[in-house]
Amino acid sequence: MKITVVGAGYVGLSNAVLFAQQHEVLLLDVSKEKVDLINRKISPIQDEEISEYLATKPLNLCATTNADEVYADAEYIIIATPTDYNPETNYFDTGSVETVLAVALEKNSQAWLIIKSTIPVGFVVKMREKFNTDRIIFSPEFLRESKALYDNLYPSRIVMGDTNQAAKRFAEALRDCSLKPDAPIILTNPTEAESIKLFSNTYLALRVAFFNELDSFAVTFGLDAAHIIEGVSADPRIGTHYNNPSFGYGGYCLPKDTKQLLANYENIPQNLIGAIVESNKTRKDFIADDVLRKKPSVVGVYRLTMKSGSDNFRSSSIQGVMKRIKKQGIPVIVYEPEYHGTDFFGSEVVKDLAEFKQRADIILANRLNDSLSDVEEKVYTRDLKGSDI
Repeated sequence: MKITVVGAGYVGLSNAVLFAQQHEVLLLDVSKEKVDLINRKISPIQDEEISEYLATKPLNLCATTNADEVYADAEYIIIATPTDYNPETNYFDTGSVETVLAVALEKNSQAWLIIKSTIPVGFVVKMREKFNTDRIIFSPEFLRESKALYDNLYPSRIVMGDTNQAAKRFAEALRDCSLKPDAPIILTNPTEAESIKLFSNTYLALRVAFFNELDSFAVTFGLDAAHIIEGVSADPRIGTHYNNPSFGYGGYCLPKDTKQLLANYENIPQNLIGAIVESNKTRKDFIADDVLRKKPSVVGVYRLTMKSGSDNFRSSSIQGVMKRIKKQGIPVIVYEPEYHGTDFFGSEVVKDLAEFKQRADIILANRLNDSLSDVEEKVYTRDLKGSDI
């Protein structure tokens, strides 16, 4: 098939690489730097499998910044543009998706448009009415940062927001390009597919928040959180996954998806969804207060990234902790090798790790790293495993 992918972030690039194993793929992005890297078989994002596949696999993949050449001949057009959450409107900013829909429908009267961006509940129905077409389908992604292609190669499930043959064919193509031939395919209606995405991520946020609040309890009473978590998680109904305390949930999806789901509950009785959103603020308050009780002169932040192995700073929980500490007049310095500026929102970025360790009284690390082993007495973390799960 001829497939066009719009957007070369985690979702778009991982889908483009996946499909390019068996199909002809054109990848459109506004960044010439990204496009040039991809065409040189270099990944512009930190993802081990994407880097490996670009470098070693015979992919039928071409990236471009020229929108005029990507739409006309495609059988499927995958839309993977950003949809950040707007706290003022309580709604995802779907402007980029709507722009692509309009252009793609104008230039191609046959292609099916598969939305992979995160969207609010009811969006597809609204777009089908707006553009007077049923060729718009939502297929949610369940990808981890820095493991996006891996999660496409080994999907937990493939969800399509339609039950027609085009949706079924696309789902089967996804599965055929994966390394999991028995991956379950779920065909449902658009609004149910949108709900699956938001409820899935909100449940993951709930789990993170639960173990973070357990950890706050342990810290307050001087208990060993690891022992409590081990005992709780030994119950097979609970399990030992996704139970490592952190400074809060963050990243591309969980903060905005939980808030969007809460906004959809405007006229529906609820307690739990709102508590999940509020709990993340409370956890950051708790962490900041715990650090401030130690009366540091200078606080160091080791890595702005959300997860180990990631290059994403967006909505990372440690930024919320930083803001709270700085609000109390305590200087904060940052060590982040993936950030190339000298200032991060008013905090000095120290490029030399040895200098960073020497200057900071306390070093905040959402996830531990061996490079901090020589200053262990300075490190403040709630990480029990050295991993994100």
